[in-house]
Amino acid sequence: MHKDTVFIVDDDASIRDSLSLLLSLHGFATASYANAEDFLAAVQADWQGCVVADIRMPGLSGLELQQALLQRAPRLPVIIITAHGDVAAARQAFLAHAVDFIEKPFHNEDLLSRVSRALELDNQLATRQKQTSAIAHRLAQLTQREREVMQLVVAGKLNKQVADQLDISMKTVEAHRARVMEKMGVRTLAELVKAVMSVS
Repeated sequence: MHKDTVFIVDDDASIRDSLSLLLSLHGFATASYANAEDFLAAVQADWQGCVVADIRMPGLSGLELQQALLQRAPRLPVIIITAHGDVAAARQAFLAHAVDFIEKPFHNEDLLSRVSRALELDNQLATRQKQTSAIAHRLAQLTQREREVMQLVVAGKLNKQVADQLDISMKTVEAHRARVMEKMGVRTLAELVKAVMSVS
């Protein structure tokens, strides 16, 4: 699995080579592709890093690549580079969740800082995704009754109100509530609410 890799997609070999060299010299792992189609054929949903794509290429454009990535690898941040920037293209790129839009010629330091920011964003999203998956896994371990109790507790109901609504005893509510907290790996009601809201 690629991790923290900068994927360069540009039909100009000299641009690919110069970007790859620049990024490599600053400690970034890189992988280069001559067109969007080759990259889309290779990309996997679990790849981590960011994409630096030219806007104008034979075949699929950088913007079309970006649209396709929303289906194939939606978490990969995309930086669009272009020598022909215009407001409409920039707007389209940002609407499809590009993290940046850079016009050539650009300063090396500018590109490096934007790539660093995109990789940081990807790492944050990866961490959040793992946390969400872990919470969803814990929720799946709850019994139907535990889930019912949890939903009412998270909605702000007191134990007595939960007992009345589910027609069970207060002691049973307390027992279910304790098991919910244990299975969800939380210590406070606030942590439980936050966990449930993160996957809803």
